[in-house]
Amino acid sequence: MAVKPRDDDAFLREVDEELRKEQVSSFFTRYGWWVIGAAVLLLAAVGGAIWWNQRQDAKAGEQSEKLVQVIEQLEANNARGASATIDELAASDRAAYRYSALFLRANAQIQTNAIPAAIATLGSIAADENAPQPYRDAALIRQTQLEYDQLQPAQVVQRLQGYAQAGNPWLGTTGEMVAVALIRQQRAPQAAQILSAMARDPTVPESIKSRAIQMASALGVDAVQLDPSIEQAIQAGGGAGTPGAAPQGAATQGNDVAARDASQ
Repeated sequence: MAVKPRDDDAFLREVDEELRKEQVSSFFTRYGWWVIGAAVLLLAAVGGAIWWNQRQDAKAGEQSEKLVQVIEQLEANNARGASATIDELAASDRAAYRYSALFLRANAQIQTNAIPAAIATLGSIAADENAPQPYRDAALIRQTQLEYDQLQPAQVVQRLQGYAQAGNPWLGTTGEMVAVALIRQQRAPQAAQILSAMARDPTVPESIKSRAIQMASALGVDAVQLDPSIEQAIQAGGGAGTPGAAPQGAATQGNDVAARDASQ
C-alpha cells in the first residue's frame, strides 16, 4: 500500500515549529546568563529603591519629631536647650525642615533678645533664591516687623506694598504697616485704599479689621458703607460707631501716629 504524501501545510507548520524551538534554544544558549544577570540587576535596583525610600521616610519622621520637640522647647522658653537641635535641622537636605529650622532659630534669637541676630537670620532666608517663595515672603515680612522702627517709611512701602493688596493672603499682616508708612509720607488716600481693602476682606482677622476700620475712619472713609458686617465689627472692637470718628487709642504700633497725621 502506498504512503499518502504529507499535507504541505502540516509539513510547513512542523518545520516552522522546529525552527522556532531551535531559535529559542540557541538564544538561551547564547544569551541566557545575560538575561538572568539583567533580571538580578533589575530586582536589586527595585529593592534598593524601596530600601532608600523607606530610609528617607524614616529620616523624615525623625526630623519631624525633632521639629516638634524644638517647638515645644521654645514654647517652654527653653531657647538655649533647643539650640543644638535647631542647628542639626538647619543642615537638613530637605528644604521644608531646613527653612523651618531657620525660622525657629530666629524665634529662639528673639526669645533671648538677640534681635539683630534674628533680623540677620530672617534676612538670609528672604535673600535665598533657593528657598521656596512662601518662606522668603514670610521671612521678609517678619524681618520688617522686627526692624520697623528703624526703617524709613519709603523702605517699608518698597518692601511690603506688593503684599498689601486686595486678595493677597498677606494683606492682614502687612496692611497696617504699609498704611502707617504711607500716612507718614503724606499719602493718606493710598493708605485709605489699603485700609478699606482690609475692612472688606473676609480673611482678615476681626481684631485687625476693627483697627483698620478705626484708621480708615480717621482718614475720612465712611467705614460702615464698606461692608454690612463692619458696623458690628466697630461695636465688637469698642471703636466709635459713627462713620468718620477718630479712633479712641492706638491698638498697634504706629496707629497713634496714623490717627494724628490723618487728623492734620
